Amino acid sequence: MLFTKNNSYLIDRKISLDSVHPIEIFGANNDFLKRIQEAYPSLKIIARGSEITLKGDESSIDDLEQRFLAMIVYVSAGNKMTLQKIDSFLMGSTDSIPSEENEIDKNKGFLMIGTNGKPIVARTSNQLKLLEASLTNDLIFAIGPAGTGKTYTAVAIAVKALKQKEIKRIIIARPAVEAGENLGFLPGDLKEKIDPYLRPVYDALDDMIPSDKLKKAFEDRVIEVAPLAFMRGRTLNNAYVILDEAQNATDSQLKMFLTRMGPNAKFFVTGDITQIDLPKPQYSGLTKSIKILQNVKGVAVVQLSTEDVLRHKLVKEIIKAYEKSDETKARN
Repeated sequence: MLFTKNNSYLIDRKISLDSVHPIEIFGANNDFLKRIQEAYPSLKIIARGSEITLKGDESSIDDLEQRFLAMIVYVSAGNKMTLQKIDSFLMGSTDSIPSEENEIDKNKGFLMIGTNGKPIVARTSNQLKLLEASLTNDLIFAIGPAGTGKTYTAVAIAVKALKQKEIKRIIIARPAVEAGENLGFLPGDLKEKIDPYLRPVYDALDDMIPSDKLKKAFEDRVIEVAPLAFMRGRTLNNAYVILDEAQNATDSQLKMFLTRMGPNAKFFVTGDITQIDLPKPQYSGLTKSIKILQNVKGVAVVQLSTEDVLRHKLVKEIIKAYEKSDETKARN
């Protein structure tokens, strides 16, 4: 073991930047990193991909690590780093490192920096309610029409928790129910048949995790996407588990899914009760589950509406027109 003149030993320590885009910390042409290196000449700072390695004496590494973590929190809240801001993080005592709490509060809907370098945030008040509900509840129902960001927000919350090591895996399930088509006529094995129905989930994951890391996460089963029927008999712990298109789950299927919950697990159930594709006489179990569980402690129900639709402006009008038509039919 190597020691410095101050009798502190030399070590290596790695700091992950998975929750932010590395350039936000390194700066263009590594300008921020150069400034940090100037402030800590006794340390060797190596930036590689989304990871920083610090080499040197333990006390200096402890000090710089605390400052790096404060910078990551600041950038994670959607704030822009500048050389002047870097200096403020480096010059203050570790007891008074600027946390920019007010600016972080303004961006409390921030989830992560996407693979395209743009922040992924809860963009509507009800999406923000989903994020807040996930902090204090272990079972969250997200109910609303198409285009309200139910699935996307749930996946983003799960990916953020995975990156922050709050959980060990993400499991996403969907009922294998066709929206007017017949699964049996599609070519390929079960995975090839079901994958098209899970495309919205894959699209969301593509936005949040670099392709090489996403491929490895699937290979290592850190992220798993499967038909709802595959959940039977399992206990799902240390995981974020999302049931998408839950309106197409029967009462018995939904009960089976909800009782898979193990220690340190959070369950998200998303669905649109106006788009049920179950063949008659089967009935959706989603509405019944909400009625039964909405007053249970640890369960949250967040209702999204046409005001949360973030697709083409016509989508809102289409949903409203169908709602109006359904109300007219109900009255008649």
